[in-house]
Amino acid sequence: MTAVIGIDFGTESARALVVDTRDGRVLGSGVGVYRHAVIDEQLPSTGAALGAEWALQHPGDWVTSLETCVREALASARLAPADVVGIGIDFTACTVLPVRADGTPLMQDPGFAAEPHAWPKLWKHHASQPQATRVTDVAAARGERWLPRYGGRISSEWMLPKALQVLEEAPAVFEAADLIVEGGDWVVWQLTGTFARNACAAGYKGLWHKRDGYPSDAYLRALHPGLEGFYASKGGGQGVVAPGVCVGTLTPGWAERLGLSPSTAVGAALIDAHAGVLGSGATTPGALMLILGTSTCHLVLAEQEQLVPGVAGVVEDGIVAGLFAYEAGQAAVGDSFAWFVDAMAPADVQEEAARRQVSAHEVLTARAANLRPGESGLVALDWWNGNRSTLVDAELSGLLVGATLATRPEHVYRALVESTAFGTRVITDALRAGGVPVTRIVAGGGLTRNRMLMQIYADVLGLEIEVAGASQASALGAAMLGAVAAGVEAGGHASVEAAAAAMAPAPTERYHCDPEAHLRYSALYAIYGELYDLFGRQRDLMHRLRALR
Repeated sequence: MTAVIGIDFGTESARALVVDTRDGRVLGSGVGVYRHAVIDEQLPSTGAALGAEWALQHPGDWVTSLETCVREALASARLAPADVVGIGIDFTACTVLPVRADGTPLMQDPGFAAEPHAWPKLWKHHASQPQATRVTDVAAARGERWLPRYGGRISSEWMLPKALQVLEEAPAVFEAADLIVEGGDWVVWQLTGTFARNACAAGYKGLWHKRDGYPSDAYLRALHPGLEGFYASKGGGQGVVAPGVCVGTLTPGWAERLGLSPSTAVGAALIDAHAGVLGSGATTPGALMLILGTSTCHLVLAEQEQLVPGVAGVVEDGIVAGLFAYEAGQAAVGDSFAWFVDAMAPADVQEEAARRQVSAHEVLTARAANLRPGESGLVALDWWNGNRSTLVDAELSGLLVGATLATRPEHVYRALVESTAFGTRVITDALRAGGVPVTRIVAGGGLTRNRMLMQIYADVLGLEIEVAGASQASALGAAMLGAVAAGVEAGGHASVEAAAAAMAPAPTERYHCDPEAHLRYSALYAIYGELYDLFGRQRDLMHRLRALR
């Protein structure tokens, strides 16, 4: 038997799967929990309080959890070390850390242990929003060609704003750092002793383009003189490689720590959500992957690069070598349902949930499922945490229209679900209008368990929706990277597409569009579209409300 290991580095833990390269069958699994979890209140080294919107991690947690989860997965798989031919990594992004030239994290230097900026900044570190605003404003003023590829606005979660925050608030840290690297690339570096930047993180989070490279030094000087040469040294340096390209094999030390052969190949890393595309088998042009959770990530592959307004990024080799990967997203999906249940669900809903020993979500879903499309008389805008695509405006807020004294909680709950489906349709319409085909939809994530929600999405979008068969799609996708790194001769695969074809399981369910419901939803969607334009493009009412806070 030939197997590979996929390691999914999440926000609070790492999970490993041992997978058969022939058919994707999971042979063993393991979990390693980060001891420090998310560091967002005080620095472990000193106890000093962190500022608002800070989010750090401890790199020691990553390597300890890596060893723990791999050892556990191998023990449950009961394989010989020689049976494992490759390792693949996916990682949250943009999670970055400043390091020395040999890869040593700067926070391990006693002189920098007390400096928060020397620690890894987790993807959800939002304290660099002022820097992100300047990154966007300077690029817009200069007419930088790369800005439209990212919807016209750069996120505080990305590399350049985080690096600029370090430069401005802790210049000694910036000066001492030889490199600022993505967490996924750093883990691969530790395992192999070789550093490489993966195209997925470099493109989506580092502003890299396969043909144009990184933003110019002229732009960087205009942003801050201290950034000149950033991408030629600290922020770029080495070449960029496609996900799954073999970076190297395990060092003797790591082979011993993991109980594997030193010949085990290690592939270039991938962002965690994007690895889910591989694990779900959505690797052909036109297949739109929906990762449905607290928020939604939309990913689709295409053969050509198009500039689609409001899309969060388009990257060649971003997921599959030779194809362009487009990313969009909705900032609040499951979060908006949870908000309504926690803040608004009345006593009778809570009492029924307690009596039936189910969640309030299940009670409201059962009631809402009995309503016809449009029966509630409500339409909502799904901007409860801003609009990530296509307006790219975090200052927008939610809206509910059509409420009367007859409106019941289940009416509102269904309207919220429908609004998120409408938001996804806006994104699919924008992709198609921009020349990016969407011909197939695959869904993964926790919300796929809600059958009412899935049917509403199929009816709103007018397409069949396949529910991905992999329960841990990102970890499985990471395992596919290991299979590609190992290569055919070792029992792996020649390409990501070949790995996905062999290893991705078939869909567990398919939701078919009801033509009558689609017609009714199209009428509701037209009203949603009028509200979308009025409050998102024509009026600044929501911005003025936020300013009054």
